[in-house]
Amino acid sequence: MSTLIPSRRSLLSRFLDDDAFGFPEGFLDDAGLMPARVFDRPFFKEMKMPAVNIKDNTDHFAIELAAPGYKKDDLKVTVKDGLLTIASEKKHESEEEKKGYTRKEFSYASFSRSFVLPENTDADSLKASFTDGVLKLTLNKTKAVPESKAKEITID
Repeated sequence: MSTLIPSRRSLLSRFLDDDAFGFPEGFLDDAGLMPARVFDRPFFKEMKMPAVNIKDNTDHFAIELAAPGYKKDDLKVTVKDGLLTIASEKKHESEEEKKGYTRKEFSYASFSRSFVLPENTDADSLKASFTDGVLKLTLNKTKAVPESKAKEITID
């Protein structure tokens, strides 16, 4: 028996088949207008991206990046052209020789997180500390950015 009620799947998701990442099925919400549950897909969940908290205080920004298992020397913090970048690259190799065989293991992990700095920050004031797997950054504010007011333009 066929149904006269149209499917709730969007035109895009009906047109294309799902691939290994779950796109486009489930990419759009039920109304087909907004992305939904994209970052719940296995492709994104398996990525090891450290969580970041950013707090906007009155005189400074406080940034915390959770990096358990990393050492201070594994992390690199740079500021260039108003872009704050926190990156890491870890390599581990081990070799074990026993009777009749050699076992070699290696692993590689990297990440990079970038943030555009607001106009009212002083990049030279950036301070960083690393304690118990948490990278803490403090970035001072310089002055308040004036809010732009809406202005109605008359049409000639």
